[in-house]
Amino acid sequence: MAHHGTPHFHNDLGVSVIHVGAREFMCIGARPPFDHPHIFIDMGDDDEVVCSYCSTLYRYKPELAVDASEPAEARWTPSEAGIL
Repeated sequence: MAHHGTPHFHNDLGVSVIHVGAREFMCIGARPPFDHPHIFIDMGDDDEVVCSYCSTLYRYKPELAVDASEPAEARWTPSEAGIL
């Protein structure tokens, strides 16, 4: 995963579940400027986890690419905010 960095996801859509292709990622809550602290989440051996800030349920879906999500719009990159 080091080549791609840590994927970041948000839940601006307000969906009940976001499927992700990584067990380690960052949750930002909503897109800036309405984001919560960007927290690192590690599912470990579990297949799902709830963000402690925004209560978004993330489920691991191994057939997705490491930086992919369903819905695809839940993926966020720092360049979207002009950070990179």
